Amino acid sequence: MPNLLDETSGLMAFVRAVEAGSFTAAARDLRTTPSGVSKSVARLEKKIGTRLFLRSTRALTLTQDGQAFLERVAPLLRELDASDETIRPQATPSGRLRISMPGELAPLLLPRLFGTFAKDYPDIQLDLGLTDRFVNLVREDYDVVLRAGAPMQEDLIVRRLVDLPMAIVASPALLEVTRRSVEDLPDLPFARYTMNGAVQPVRLADGTTFIPRGRVDCDTGLALIHAALSGLGAAYLLRCLVVDELRAGTLVDLAPEIALPKLPLSLLHAYGRTVPARVRLFGDYIAGEARALANL
Repeated sequence: MPNLLDETSGLMAFVRAVEAGSFTAAARDLRTTPSGVSKSVARLEKKIGTRLFLRSTRALTLTQDGQAFLERVAPLLRELDASDETIRPQATPSGRLRISMPGELAPLLLPRLFGTFAKDYPDIQLDLGLTDRFVNLVREDYDVVLRAGAPMQEDLIVRRLVDLPMAIVASPALLEVTRRSVEDLPDLPFARYTMNGAVQPVRLADGTTFIPRGRVDCDTGLALIHAALSGLGAAYLLRCLVVDELRAGTLVDLAPEIALPKLPLSLLHAYGRTVPARVRLFGDYIAGEARALANL
Protein backbone atom coordinates (compact mmCIF):
# COMPACT_ATOMS: atom_id res chain seq x y z
CA MET A 1 0.00 0.00 0.00
CA PRO A 2 1.49 3.41 -0.94
CA ASN A 3 2.07 6.14 1.64
CA LEU A 4 -1.22 8.04 1.97
CA LEU A 5 -0.11 10.72 4.42
CA ASP A 6 -0.15 13.31 1.62
CA GLU A 7 -3.62 12.27 0.44
CA THR A 8 -5.70 13.69 3.29
CA SER A 9 -7.90 15.67 0.92
CA GLY A 10 -8.57 12.58 -1.17
CA LEU A 11 -9.36 10.48 1.88
CA MET A 12 -11.76 13.11 3.23
CA ALA A 13 -13.40 13.47 -0.19
CA PHE A 14 -13.85 9.70 -0.44
CA VAL A 15 -15.40 9.27 3.01
CA ARG A 16 -17.67 12.32 2.68
CA ALA A 17 -18.85 11.16 -0.75
CA VAL A 18 -19.86 7.81 0.72
CA GLU A 19 -21.61 9.40 3.69
CA ALA A 20 -23.37 12.08 1.64
CA GLY A 21 -24.23 9.83 -1.30
CA SER A 22 -22.83 12.04 -4.07
CA PHE A 23 -19.89 14.23 -5.03
CA THR A 24 -22.22 17.25 -5.04
CA ALA A 25 -23.38 16.70 -1.45
CA ALA A 26 -19.83 15.95 -0.33
CA ALA A 27 -18.66 19.17 -1.95
CA ARG A 28 -21.16 21.17 0.12
CA ASP A 29 -19.87 19.53 3.32
CA LEU A 30 -16.24 20.15 2.38
CA ARG A 31 -16.88 23.66 1.01
CA THR A 32 -15.46 22.88 -2.38
CA THR A 33 -16.79 21.98 -5.84
CA PRO A 34 -18.10 18.62 -7.11
CA SER A 35 -15.30 18.54 -9.67
CA GLY A 36 -12.80 19.12 -6.88
CA VAL A 37 -14.17 16.15 -4.95
CA SER A 38 -14.17 14.00 -8.09
CA LYS A 39 -10.56 14.88 -8.88
CA SER A 40 -9.47 14.18 -5.28
CA VAL A 41 -11.11 10.75 -5.35
CA ALA A 42 -9.66 9.98 -8.79
CA ARG A 43 -6.18 10.92 -7.56
CA LEU A 44 -6.64 8.67 -4.52
CA GLU A 45 -7.79 5.78 -6.73
CA LYS A 46 -4.73 6.20 -8.92
CA LYS A 47 -2.47 6.26 -5.88
CA ILE A 48 -3.81 3.03 -4.39
CA GLY A 49 -4.29 1.36 -7.76
CA THR A 50 -7.96 0.38 -7.54
CA ARG A 51 -11.45 1.68 -8.25
CA LEU A 52 -13.33 2.79 -5.14
CA PHE A 53 -16.62 3.75 -6.80
CA LEU A 54 -18.75 2.57 -9.68
CA ARG A 55 -19.96 5.90 -11.06
CA SER A 56 -23.25 6.47 -12.85
CA THR A 57 -25.39 9.50 -13.60
CA ARG A 58 -27.75 8.58 -10.76
CA ALA A 59 -25.63 7.26 -7.91
CA LEU A 60 -22.27 6.31 -6.50
CA THR A 61 -21.80 2.65 -5.62
CA LEU A 62 -18.85 1.36 -3.64
CA THR A 63 -16.81 -1.42 -5.18
CA GLN A 64 -15.80 -4.34 -2.99
CA ASP A 65 -12.36 -2.75 -2.60
CA GLY A 66 -14.03 0.57 -1.84
CA GLN A 67 -16.10 -0.95 0.96
CA ALA A 68 -13.04 -2.59 2.52
CA PHE A 69 -11.08 0.67 2.21
CA LEU A 70 -13.91 2.68 3.80
CA GLU A 71 -14.14 0.39 6.82
CA ARG A 72 -10.40 0.78 7.34
CA VAL A 73 -10.03 4.51 6.70
CA ALA A 74 -13.20 6.08 8.11
CA PRO A 75 -12.48 5.16 11.77
CA LEU A 76 -8.95 6.58 11.43
CA LEU A 77 -10.29 9.88 10.12
CA ARG A 78 -12.83 9.98 12.92
CA GLU A 79 -10.07 9.47 15.47
CA LEU A 80 -7.94 12.16 13.81
CA ASP A 81 -10.87 14.55 13.83
CA ALA A 82 -11.36 13.98 17.57
CA SER A 83 -7.68 14.09 18.54
CA ASP A 84 -7.65 17.81 19.33
CA GLU A 85 -9.96 17.15 22.27
CA THR A 86 -7.16 15.34 24.08
CA ILE A 87 -5.21 18.62 24.42
CA ARG A 88 -8.21 20.76 25.37
CA PRO A 89 -10.12 18.49 27.75
CA GLN A 90 -11.70 21.42 29.61
CA ALA A 91 -13.45 22.73 26.50
CA THR A 92 -17.24 22.62 26.50
CA PRO A 93 -18.40 19.48 24.63
CA SER A 94 -19.84 20.49 21.29
CA GLY A 95 -20.53 19.31 17.76
CA ARG A 96 -22.91 16.91 16.13
CA LEU A 97 -23.68 13.63 17.92
CA ARG A 98 -25.40 11.23 15.52
CA ILE A 99 -26.98 8.33 17.40
CA SER A 100 -28.78 5.18 16.28
CA MET A 101 -30.92 3.30 18.77
CA PRO A 102 -33.69 0.67 18.62
CA GLY A 103 -37.07 2.26 18.05
CA GLU A 104 -38.61 0.05 20.72
CA LEU A 105 -36.32 1.52 23.42
CA ALA A 106 -36.90 5.12 22.33
CA PRO A 107 -39.98 5.74 24.54
CA LEU A 108 -37.96 4.67 27.57
CA LEU A 109 -34.77 6.59 26.74
CA LEU A 110 -35.75 9.74 24.84
CA PRO A 111 -37.60 11.66 27.58
CA ARG A 112 -34.52 11.86 29.80
CA LEU A 113 -32.14 12.14 26.85
CA PHE A 114 -33.95 15.27 25.71
CA GLY A 115 -34.89 16.48 29.16
CA THR A 116 -31.58 15.95 30.94
CA PHE A 117 -28.63 15.22 28.64
CA ALA A 118 -29.59 17.79 25.99
CA LYS A 119 -30.06 20.49 28.62
CA ASP A 120 -26.79 19.66 30.39
CA TYR A 121 -24.82 19.97 27.12
CA PRO A 122 -26.47 22.71 25.06
CA ASP A 123 -23.61 22.91 22.53
CA ILE A 124 -24.09 19.28 21.40
CA GLN A 125 -26.34 18.91 18.36
CA LEU A 126 -28.33 15.67 18.63
CA ASP A 127 -29.15 13.71 15.46
CA LEU A 128 -31.30 10.65 16.29
CA GLY A 129 -32.00 7.67 14.07
CA LEU A 130 -34.52 5.13 15.38
CA THR A 131 -34.42 1.68 13.82
CA ASP A 132 -34.36 -1.94 14.95
CA ARG A 133 -32.01 -2.98 12.12
CA PHE A 134 -28.25 -3.17 12.59
CA VAL A 135 -26.98 -0.04 10.83
CA ASN A 136 -23.54 0.13 9.25
CA LEU A 137 -22.01 2.63 11.64
CA VAL A 138 -19.17 3.72 9.35
CA ARG A 139 -20.96 3.87 6.03
CA GLU A 140 -24.08 5.54 7.45
CA ASP A 141 -22.02 8.09 9.39
CA TYR A 142 -23.19 7.42 12.94
CA ASP A 143 -21.03 8.55 15.84
CA VAL A 144 -22.47 5.98 18.21
CA VAL A 145 -24.92 3.10 18.00
CA LEU A 146 -26.97 1.59 20.81
CA ARG A 147 -27.89 -2.03 20.07
CA ALA A 148 -29.59 -4.94 21.82
CA GLY A 149 -28.12 -8.33 20.93
CA ALA A 150 -24.72 -9.43 19.69
CA PRO A 151 -22.90 -6.74 17.64
CA MET A 152 -22.77 -7.74 13.97
CA GLN A 153 -20.16 -5.29 12.64
CA GLU A 154 -16.48 -6.02 13.19
CA ASP A 155 -13.68 -3.56 13.96
CA LEU A 156 -15.80 -1.44 16.30
CA ILE A 157 -15.28 -0.47 19.91
CA VAL A 158 -17.99 -2.22 21.93
CA ARG A 159 -18.97 -1.09 25.42
CA ARG A 160 -21.33 -3.61 27.00
CA LEU A 161 -23.74 -1.64 29.14
CA VAL A 162 -26.07 -4.17 30.75
CA ASP A 163 -27.87 -7.47 30.25
CA LEU A 164 -31.62 -6.90 29.91
CA PRO A 165 -34.16 -9.50 31.14
CA MET A 166 -36.49 -11.12 28.60
CA ALA A 167 -40.11 -12.18 29.14
CA ILE A 168 -42.80 -14.24 27.46
CA VAL A 169 -46.10 -12.39 27.83
CA ALA A 170 -49.66 -12.87 26.66
CA SER A 171 -53.11 -11.43 27.19
CA PRO A 172 -55.11 -12.81 30.18
CA ALA A 173 -57.59 -14.35 27.74
CA LEU A 174 -54.86 -16.37 26.04
CA LEU A 175 -53.42 -17.35 29.41
CA GLU A 176 -56.72 -18.92 30.45
CA VAL A 177 -56.55 -21.48 27.65
CA THR A 178 -52.84 -22.33 27.82
CA ARG A 179 -50.55 -24.30 30.03
CA ARG A 180 -47.18 -22.89 31.09
CA SER A 181 -44.61 -25.67 31.26
CA VAL A 182 -41.45 -25.59 29.17
CA GLU A 183 -42.75 -28.50 27.11
CA ASP A 184 -45.91 -26.58 26.20
CA LEU A 185 -44.22 -23.45 24.85
CA PRO A 186 -43.52 -24.67 21.28
CA ASP A 187 -47.22 -25.51 20.88
CA LEU A 188 -48.45 -22.02 21.81
CA PRO A 189 -49.39 -19.43 19.20
CA PHE A 190 -46.91 -16.54 19.14
CA ALA A 191 -46.71 -13.11 17.64
CA ARG A 192 -43.34 -13.82 16.03
CA TYR A 193 -40.41 -11.45 15.80
CA THR A 194 -38.76 -11.28 12.38
CA MET A 195 -35.45 -9.81 11.29
CA ASN A 196 -34.66 -9.40 7.60
CA GLY A 197 -37.66 -11.59 6.84
CA ALA A 198 -36.54 -14.50 9.04
CA VAL A 199 -38.53 -15.60 12.11
CA GLN A 200 -36.30 -15.38 15.18
CA PRO A 201 -36.21 -18.29 17.64
CA VAL A 202 -37.33 -18.24 21.24
CA ARG A 203 -34.35 -19.00 23.47
CA LEU A 204 -34.37 -20.51 26.94
CA ALA A 205 -31.61 -20.14 29.52
CA ASP A 206 -30.58 -23.79 29.20
CA GLY A 207 -29.73 -23.28 25.53
CA THR A 208 -32.96 -24.74 24.17
CA THR A 209 -34.39 -22.90 21.17
CA PHE A 210 -37.48 -23.30 19.02
CA ILE A 211 -39.07 -21.45 16.13
CA PRO A 212 -42.49 -20.31 17.38
CA ARG A 213 -45.62 -20.89 15.37
CA GLY A 214 -48.21 -18.19 14.79
CA ARG A 215 -50.02 -16.16 12.17
CA VAL A 216 -48.68 -12.69 13.05
CA ASP A 217 -45.11 -11.71 12.17
CA CYS A 218 -43.68 -8.37 13.35
CA ASP A 219 -40.34 -6.63 12.94
CA THR A 220 -40.66 -4.27 15.92
CA GLY A 221 -41.25 -4.72 19.61
CA LEU A 222 -44.13 -2.24 19.52
CA ALA A 223 -46.00 -4.40 17.00
CA LEU A 224 -45.38 -7.50 19.11
CA ILE A 225 -46.91 -5.77 22.15
CA HIS A 226 -50.05 -4.76 20.28
CA ALA A 227 -50.45 -8.25 18.82
CA ALA A 228 -50.14 -9.76 22.29
CA LEU A 229 -52.61 -7.25 23.76
CA SER A 230 -55.10 -8.29 21.06
CA GLY A 231 -54.81 -11.94 22.06
CA LEU A 232 -53.20 -13.00 18.78
CA GLY A 233 -50.36 -14.82 20.48
CA ALA A 234 -47.69 -14.76 23.12
CA ALA A 235 -44.72 -12.42 22.65
CA TYR A 236 -41.06 -13.03 23.50
CA LEU A 237 -39.43 -9.65 24.09
CA LEU A 238 -37.53 -7.38 26.47
CA ARG A 239 -39.27 -7.20 29.83
CA CYS A 240 -38.64 -3.46 30.17
CA LEU A 241 -40.92 -2.86 27.16
CA VAL A 242 -44.00 -4.29 28.87
CA VAL A 243 -43.57 -3.25 32.51
CA ASP A 244 -46.59 -0.93 32.41
CA GLU A 245 -48.80 -3.60 30.77
CA LEU A 246 -47.72 -6.21 33.33
CA ARG A 247 -48.49 -3.86 36.21
CA ALA A 248 -51.88 -3.00 34.73
CA GLY A 249 -52.71 -6.65 34.09
CA THR A 250 -53.38 -6.16 30.38
CA LEU A 251 -50.50 -8.56 29.77
CA VAL A 252 -49.46 -11.44 31.98
CA ASP A 253 -46.08 -13.10 32.38
CA LEU A 254 -46.77 -16.42 30.70
CA ALA A 255 -43.91 -18.34 32.20
CA PRO A 256 -42.35 -16.59 35.22
CA GLU A 257 -40.90 -19.88 36.48
CA ILE A 258 -39.07 -20.58 33.20
CA ALA A 259 -35.51 -19.25 33.06
CA LEU A 260 -34.85 -17.04 30.03
CA PRO A 261 -31.51 -15.65 28.84
CA LYS A 262 -30.76 -11.95 29.08
CA LEU A 263 -30.10 -9.79 26.03
CA PRO A 264 -26.93 -7.66 26.05
CA LEU A 265 -27.31 -3.94 25.43
CA SER A 266 -24.14 -2.39 24.01
CA LEU A 267 -22.77 0.94 22.84
CA LEU A 268 -20.66 0.85 19.65
CA HIS A 269 -18.42 3.44 18.02
CA ALA A 270 -15.50 3.58 15.60
CA TYR A 271 -13.25 6.16 17.26
CA GLY A 272 -10.62 3.79 18.62
CA ARG A 273 -8.90 5.07 21.74
CA THR A 274 -9.39 8.77 20.96
CA VAL A 275 -13.06 9.18 21.84
CA PRO A 276 -14.62 12.65 21.47
CA ALA A 277 -15.94 14.12 24.69
CA ARG A 278 -19.50 14.19 23.35
CA VAL A 279 -19.38 10.43 22.63
CA ARG A 280 -17.77 9.61 25.98
CA LEU A 281 -20.31 11.70 27.90
CA PHE A 282 -23.21 10.12 26.05
CA GLY A 283 -21.80 6.67 26.81
CA ASP A 284 -21.57 7.42 30.53
CA TYR A 285 -25.08 8.88 30.55
CA ILE A 286 -26.70 6.01 28.66
CA ALA A 287 -24.93 3.44 30.87
CA GLY A 288 -26.85 4.80 33.85
CA GLU A 289 -30.12 4.74 31.92
CA ALA A 290 -29.45 1.15 30.81
CA ARG A 291 -28.97 0.01 34.40
CA ALA A 292 -32.34 1.54 35.24
CA LEU A 293 -33.97 -0.40 32.39
CA ALA A 294 -32.54 -3.66 33.72
CA ASN A 295 -34.19 -3.03 37.10
CA LEU A 296 -37.68 -2.28 35.79
